[in-house]
Amino acid sequence: MPVETVITRPEDHRIAWLAALAIAIHVLEAAIPSPVPGLKPGLANLVTLLALLVFGWGAAVWVSLLRVLVGSLLLGTFLTPTFMLSLAGALASLLALGLGRGLARRWLGPLGLSLLASLGHISGQFALAYALFIPHPGLWHLYPPLLTAALIFGILNGIIASLALQGMDRAHAPQQETASRT
Repeated sequence: MPVETVITRPEDHRIAWLAALAIAIHVLEAAIPSPVPGLKPGLANLVTLLALLVFGWGAAVWVSLLRVLVGSLLLGTFLTPTFMLSLAGALASLLALGLGRGLARRWLGPLGLSLLASLGHISGQFALAYALFIPHPGLWHLYPPLLTAALIFGILNGIIASLALQGMDRAHAPQQETASRT
């Protein structure tokens, strides 16, 4: 039987590393007890945001979807309602990031994009929960407090993303100066 060799590109390795980081954060966040089901800081989504800002839309989509898929396999929630809610949140978040990046690139930095993604994430989860699992108007009473939490976590993640990008710029600045001198 012939052995096939898979040829990978540096971009594939980068996406794998970022997805692994997002998955690790996703699993750690699942282990943290929460006073309200589904209330999490969404730090794994921070990796998706940084992937978008540094490497582009394709990297962000791969990182986000791999995080949801592999994270659910590791946590034993694959194809459960938890997985479907996570996937709906990720897709809505990616849609919000894509629209924000495409329509308002000039006005939205990491903080604005993080806010959009966070609000998209919770809205996508609520829409799916209402459509498939709890089609009762009472569900929407939970929406304002969880939307407020998403707003707060979106701001925090946006600040962290801004600081991370500034750190990356400082780390690359000496290399660029050295390269320009040679």
